[in-house]
Amino acid sequence: MSVIIKVEELGKKYIIGHQGKGYKTFREQMQHSLHKIFSKPKKILAGSQMVEGDEMEEFWALKEINFEIKQGDRVGIIGRNGAGKSTLLKVLSRITEPTTGRVLIKGRVASLLEVGTGFHPELTGRENIFLNGAILGMSRMEIKKKFDEIVDFSGVEKFLDTPVKRYSSGMYVRLAFSVAAHLEPDILVVDEVLAVGDADFQKKCLGKMTIVSRQEGRTILFVSHNMAAIQNLCNKSMVLSQGKISFPLTDTEAAISHYLEKIFVQNEIKISDRKDRQGLGEIKLVDFRMTNGKGEEQVLYASGQEVLFKFYYECIQPQSSLNLITSLALYNTEGFYITELSNYFTNDQIKGTNDKGCVICKVPRLPLTKGEYVMNLIIRNHGIIQDWIIDAAILSVENGDYYGTGRAIDADLKMILFEQEWSVE
Repeated sequence: MSVIIKVEELGKKYIIGHQGKGYKTFREQMQHSLHKIFSKPKKILAGSQMVEGDEMEEFWALKEINFEIKQGDRVGIIGRNGAGKSTLLKVLSRITEPTTGRVLIKGRVASLLEVGTGFHPELTGRENIFLNGAILGMSRMEIKKKFDEIVDFSGVEKFLDTPVKRYSSGMYVRLAFSVAAHLEPDILVVDEVLAVGDADFQKKCLGKMTIVSRQEGRTILFVSHNMAAIQNLCNKSMVLSQGKISFPLTDTEAAISHYLEKIFVQNEIKISDRKDRQGLGEIKLVDFRMTNGKGEEQVLYASGQEVLFKFYYECIQPQSSLNLITSLALYNTEGFYITELSNYFTNDQIKGTNDKGCVICKVPRLPLTKGEYVMNLIIRNHGIIQDWIIDAAILSVENGDYYGTGRAIDADLKMILFEQEWSVE
């Protein structure tokens, strides 16, 4: 098979602005405004005005990316949130320009990157089908030949003459995928957007992508946190981490194994030593611990057990006041988002002027079944992200007697446990 996509030394850079002093009081804002009015105008640099107190930072979403994809390949792109997966697809779909390197693509590209991609909200579903076909370079006759097939697959026939701005997100995705898959693109690019649809439709989409690839020789690029979907669809995969390829394009099972293994290896590095952190950095997470209700650390925690999550922080830069929001995002090892713990949700105020301290989140009864759970940690001060560490720690859970009935949960079941009471009226 011939090479249909070739990427050489690809890089994508963004400029991020940080407000130097965080939030200002009304008096400080007035002083700053008066100072700007009466002071001499500053130079304009690179077409943008520099504001006093603002700091500009370069962020490379992608760097030194190299790979080749052959016609008919079904390629999975794996990585944690923030790894650069969506940015890569946007560059390949010609939505955004690369900063460095080049991308060579042969043929027509249809992309489904987010709900509503390529649709005009004021047009009806019928009109958007013809619009998308025209964008792909197809004639009206070619689109008409595929029209009934597209409508039948999407299941939105009843709403075909309704403006798509009135569609639910699920209807949007069903029609958008159906259009992208049936209008004969040489390359089909699909992001995590399919997660919006129901399970049956997701299965239907995976089946359709397999057919157009194997039988019609189309090339598929697929981003998903669902490792089972990647494994079932893709014959090749690669892993992205912090904007770089951490595992080259190769066998899918090997790529998935590397990805899962990396999560556990990452966890062996102390929080204070982690370099792959994001945020303003004036406050830093220096340690994270989990204990039972007696303050004892454990290797395994049981369903229904009391668990304390302890965030140890240190002020690297002096803070006039602290109003902390501390969050813990929980994922399973396949990358599915489970839940988030945060004092923002509970409206618990964490204030003070200390240069260091420990914030504790107590979960009275752990509602998780057996498995490994990966945690991302974030600490904010006055709403500004100070420190954000992905894959910071792993919570290992064994099945316990959550309901106090002596009945164990099936070891193969992965679910959230709810407190519940049953009665007859």
